[in-house]
Amino acid sequence: MDDAGRSIKKLSTREVYRNKWMSLREDAILRSNGEQGIYAVMDKEPAAIIIPLERTASGEEFLHLVEQYRYTVDGRFMEFPQGGWELADIDPEELARGELAEETGLRASRMTKLGSLWIAYGAMHQIHHVFLAEELMPGETDPDSEEHDLTLHRVSVVDFEQMLLDGRVMDNCSAAAWGLYLVWKRQQKN
Repeated sequence: MDDAGRSIKKLSTREVYRNKWMSLREDAILRSNGEQGIYAVMDKEPAAIIIPLERTASGEEFLHLVEQYRYTVDGRFMEFPQGGWELADIDPEELARGELAEETGLRASRMTKLGSLWIAYGAMHQIHHVFLAEELMPGETDPDSEEHDLTLHRVSVVDFEQMLLDGRVMDNCSAAAWGLYLVWKRQQKN
């Protein structure tokens, strides 16, 4: 982005914390109104979120979700398979295929990139590549140690959409990916 679109200028930066998954930095900033301030930013490598869509011979549609405990909000939630490999230079489709297999055991004959979305860009610098996985084949899972409690669920599209509305699916990335898919699907019909 050129400077014309920026309303905040970074004056300095310092790393506050780092682990193998993320880093946290604190930037001294100058706003376009002349006020100085501090902005905290969590930096994470690119991630992928995958919509595993199964179509039966009769035309029914099912989604494959993962459920796991999320420490930050102290609860178990269902969501689309997603994650990153802590690598800056990763092929997004390779990452998506790897995360899908790792978390669900599924392999997709057809993988379509629907787009990319920033995750919580008010506080985090991380891009999420959104993929539609179709023509699914079962296989073995290979979860990370952080995913030791992960369970798999096959739900109908109708049930998934109800889960979004009644709070059983509260992951904003899954909701955003589903919205992107619906827009993409509608455009495919035109």
